[in-house]
Amino acid sequence: MKNKTGNYRWQVVILLFFATTINYIDRQVIGMLKPFIAEDLGWSEAGYGYIVAAFQVAYAIGLLLSGRLLDKIGVRLGYTIAITVWSIAGMAHAAARSAFSFGVARFSLGLGESANFPAAIKTVAEWFPKKERALATGLFNSGSNVGAIAAPLIVTGITVSMGWQWAFVITGFLGFIWIVFWLLFYHPPQNHPRLSEREYRHILSDNEDEKAGTMAWREVIGYRQTIAVCIARFTTDWVWWFFLFWSPAFLNQTFGVDIKEMVLPLIIIYSFAGAGGIAGGWLSSHFIKSGESIDYSRKNTILICAIIALSIIATPLLSNIWVVVGIISLGTVAHTAFASNIFTVVSDIFPKKAVGTVTGLSGFAGSVGGVLAASFVGLVLEYTNSYFLIFIIAGTMYMLAWAALKILVPTIKPVNLNNQ
Repeated sequence: MKNKTGNYRWQVVILLFFATTINYIDRQVIGMLKPFIAEDLGWSEAGYGYIVAAFQVAYAIGLLLSGRLLDKIGVRLGYTIAITVWSIAGMAHAAARSAFSFGVARFSLGLGESANFPAAIKTVAEWFPKKERALATGLFNSGSNVGAIAAPLIVTGITVSMGWQWAFVITGFLGFIWIVFWLLFYHPPQNHPRLSEREYRHILSDNEDEKAGTMAWREVIGYRQTIAVCIARFTTDWVWWFFLFWSPAFLNQTFGVDIKEMVLPLIIIYSFAGAGGIAGGWLSSHFIKSGESIDYSRKNTILICAIIALSIIATPLLSNIWVVVGIISLGTVAHTAFASNIFTVVSDIFPKKAVGTVTGLSGFAGSVGGVLAASFVGLVLEYTNSYFLIFIIAGTMYMLAWAALKILVPTIKPVNLNNQ
């Protein structure tokens, strides 16, 4: 460590931002191409639901494994392995010809992509004091929305000019480019060759226990705080997957927009989502800097998000496409602002050595919800051809998540892992 100035922790956020951007580009390709491929290969609504569910099953399994693995081997190596796996899987979609082979490719993609958020949250916990973590999380998490915005532009251009198979190949290759920059520029703060003493002291300003070691699932699963975060993820993660994988199909079915006409509505929706992630992190950090407690700041920001999310219940009752786009945009704002704070709550409560494990465990809960929801959504659409019930359920989930957090975690504060 050298005595130089610099804000290397924010450079780390940039790397996390681009990893998350690529992560979402790769996973959204199939949502963009769903109407196109379904017509080409004869998918049913239920079949597409099972393809999405295959991704979620692997994502759930991967989260159980990745959080613990990242706590053991560190994010530098762990992130590299994860992006290698998901990039290869993304490119493999080009060879798929049936719902089953797409399911296999999606399963592999989900297995690799599952490590992104545990790795990013753990990296933020290592590089930022608590008062800055929500903002850092909101910034890197905005990459999910930039990826969702970039995907329509990239996928449409490639599909129209080269065919849908090349959309998977080219987007999948982006991960290998990121790996080069990650290995060149990322180092843990204690080993960073150019980090100043001043910035290192700032990173450690919370005086958090820095003892080496990891936590097993059995050591954290029984805590009320863990259960609360798992419930929050279980009830709300699937809503984001629904926006991601079914918004193009919803707009196509309801308003008849084709792949080219889809670009602008999706850019608007995910632009708002990106702003929501940053705003959610900023708001809770602003509360803290204004003198409010972490408990007040996180819970009240989450409550505001839950109230905003109720608006999406009205979506299937509206007949103007731009009003619908506006309401869905509010829903994505609510979700990303909510997610920024739920992610951060984990590092507010648990020590750094447990962050990867708890994030992975709660992500597993979110993916289980996603698996159930993907099959449910597919079957509801298959038999009713209506999104009405789906939007009603989606709009109420955030209030349920807030209530679980409020009841199970009376005060957000560091947990004593020796005493429940």
